[in-house]
Amino acid sequence: MRKKSDFILRLCLIIGDALALILSFAMAYFIRVHVDPRPYVFEAQFREFTLSIVFLVPIMLIILAALGLYRKSIFLGKTRLPERGRLFLAAILSVAALIVYDFFVGENIFPVRIMALTAVALSFVFLVLERIVVRLVIRLVFRNDYAVKRAIIIGNHKNTGYLADYISSTPESGYRLAGIVSNKHFIPRDLKTHQYSSLKDALRKSRADVIFQTDEKSTEYVYRQTVIRHLEYYFVPSETALSSHFGELELIGNTPAVMVMVTPLVGGYALFKRLFDILFSLVAIIIAAIPMMLVWMIIKMSDLKSPAIYADERLTQYNRKFKCYKFRSMKPEYSGMPAEKAFVIMGKPELVKKYRKDGDYLKNDPRITKIGKFLRRTSIDELPQLFNILKGDISLIGPRALMPGELRDYGDRSLLLTVKSGLTGFAQVSGRRNISFEERRALDIYYVRNWSLGLDLSIFFKTIAIVIKGEGAK
Repeated sequence: MRKKSDFILRLCLIIGDALALILSFAMAYFIRVHVDPRPYVFEAQFREFTLSIVFLVPIMLIILAALGLYRKSIFLGKTRLPERGRLFLAAILSVAALIVYDFFVGENIFPVRIMALTAVALSFVFLVLERIVVRLVIRLVFRNDYAVKRAIIIGNHKNTGYLADYISSTPESGYRLAGIVSNKHFIPRDLKTHQYSSLKDALRKSRADVIFQTDEKSTEYVYRQTVIRHLEYYFVPSETALSSHFGELELIGNTPAVMVMVTPLVGGYALFKRLFDILFSLVAIIIAAIPMMLVWMIIKMSDLKSPAIYADERLTQYNRKFKCYKFRSMKPEYSGMPAEKAFVIMGKPELVKKYRKDGDYLKNDPRITKIGKFLRRTSIDELPQLFNILKGDISLIGPRALMPGELRDYGDRSLLLTVKSGLTGFAQVSGRRNISFEERRALDIYYVRNWSLGLDLSIFFKTIAIVIKGEGAK
C-alpha cells in the first residue's frame, strides 16, 4: 500500500495556509481600527469582517494551488526563493481577488483601502512563517520514521550511489532505503548489505513504496512492476534527457529525478478532489435523507425478511476491498452474487454471454425485482453510495467499482485501480447500456491516464442530464 505522506503534507499545508490567511486579514483589521490613530469610517464589526474572510478563503487557496504552491518539489526544494516569490504573488492576487469581489458584491470588505496593503504584507509574512513551521514539523515527523516511503534504487549508474548515500544519511528526506539492485561498484561500501540480486527479489523481501531507476535498462519492465504494485516510480534522467522530461521533476538531495505519473490525478489535484467529494456527499446526504428513508421503508415492506440495503464487496484504489452500499434491487437469493453464477443457478446459462455482450445489461433481467427495475431506471438504488463517498471508499467520479473476480481476464487491471472508483464515470456517461464490458474498461483506462478537472466537470454535468432524462439506466 502506497504511503499517504504526500496527501498528509498537502493537507497540512492547506490547513496552515487557511489559518495564516485568516489571521493576516484579522490582524490587518485590528491594526487599522485599534492601532492606527487616523480617523476612519468602517461599519463592519471584527466578527462580521472575519467571517466574510473565512467564507472567501477557498478562493485564496485556489490561487495558491494555481501557482503550484502545493507541489512537493516547490515546498521541499533546496532553495526557498521560488516558493517565497510565489507566496508574495499569491498574497497580492488574493487581496486583488477580494477587492474585485467587494466591488461587484458591495459588501465593503475593504472600505479602508490601507487595509488591503496591510493585508498583502501580513499575508506574505504569515504564509512564510506558517510554511517554515510546517516544514519543521514534517522534518520532525520524518526523523521519527513516521509516514516515510521505503525506496528501492535500481540501475548501474553513479546516481545509484548518490541517491543511496543521500537517503541513508538524511532522515528528514522522507525516504528510507529498502534495497539496491545494482552492481557492487555502484553501491557505497557501508550500504552493500542493502543489495539484492534482482528487482523481483527486492520487491518480494522489502515493503517498498517507491522505485528510483538510474539507468535506461529494462525501463518498461521496471515501470510495469510499479504499476502492478501501485508504487511511485522515479526515473533519474541523464544530463541530455533533463530538457525533455515528462512528469514532475524533483531534487532528491542533489540528484534530479522525474516522477513518471500513471495518472495526472495526484498531489494537490487528488486532495482537492477529495475535499469536493466530502462537501458534495454531505450536502447530497442531507438533501436525499427523507427520500432514502422512504425508499428503505418501501423495500422493507415488500420483503420483511430481507435487508433493504446490501453491502457488496468491490475493489477501489490500490486494490483495496470495500463494502459498496446499494438499495437492494435484486431478489434476495441473487443479491451480491456474480451474474454468471446467478444465471447458472436459475438454469439459464445462455444469458451469461448476452449479459456481457450488452455491457452487463439484460432488458428483462430475471434477477431484478419489480421495485428494483424502477430503482435502477431512476438510479435511486445508487444513493447509499453517498456514504461510501463520504467515507473515502470511492469518489463521485471515477472508474466503475468492480467485483474482485471481474479483473482476472483483463490486461491493464492495475491501471484501473490507480485512482478511486466512482459513483459515476466516463464509461457510464458514454452509453451505459450500449457498450460492451471491454469498451467500458477501455474508457475507464482512458479516464485514468487522461484525467483533468475539465473531464470531471463534463462527466458530472452529463450524469445529471442522464439521470434527469432516464437515459442509459439499467
